[in-house]
Amino acid sequence: MARYTGPKTKIARKFGEPIYGDDKVLAKKNYPPGQHGANRRRKTSEYGLQLREKQKAKYTYGVLERQFRNLFEKAARTKGITGEVLLQLLESRLDNVVYRMGLAPTRPAARQIVLHKHITVNGDVVNIPSYRVKPGDVVAVREKSKSLEVIADCLAGFNHSKYPWIEWDESIKGGKFLHMPQREDIPETIKEQLIVELYSK
Repeated sequence: MARYTGPKTKIARKFGEPIYGDDKVLAKKNYPPGQHGANRRRKTSEYGLQLREKQKAKYTYGVLERQFRNLFEKAARTKGITGEVLLQLLESRLDNVVYRMGLAPTRPAARQIVLHKHITVNGDVVNIPSYRVKPGDVVAVREKSKSLEVIADCLAGFNHSKYPWIEWDESIKGGKFLHMPQREDIPETIKEQLIVELYSK
């Protein structure tokens, strides 16, 4: 499946946020990329703000345009606040749940761990990063993958009480997806209402 493979530091600098989890580049250059990045003072239009917010959400969760639109349409059909439901659908992706559990340092790394068949859902190996985890599902590291150094390094000192919708179980190196997260519990600084306004035009 296709995914963004371009320069990630440029994306982080464009939004002024550590989109891919590494904020070192922003400490050095906290302005947009390009020849005039440091001096740019242009006012952004309403449409530009809405588009920027959609792009930020796409890059944050590693979702391409068609996938993102499909998720939005599903959110629009679901009972509840559309923007909040959209974020809940993004949060319930398997690669994101693996990242939230501290099994990978970034979402792209979590995606790779899933693709390489190191993760199980309810005991069965699942290698589809976009797989939607449902409340009650147990996501864990595959038995023969528990000794992987990259996973052990990530888990060292990780605070598993950060996300109240995930119940960690050290014995299985995994946890249960208890329920869809509430908006106030999702730490991303995405203004989802702007995305709803963009797609509602």
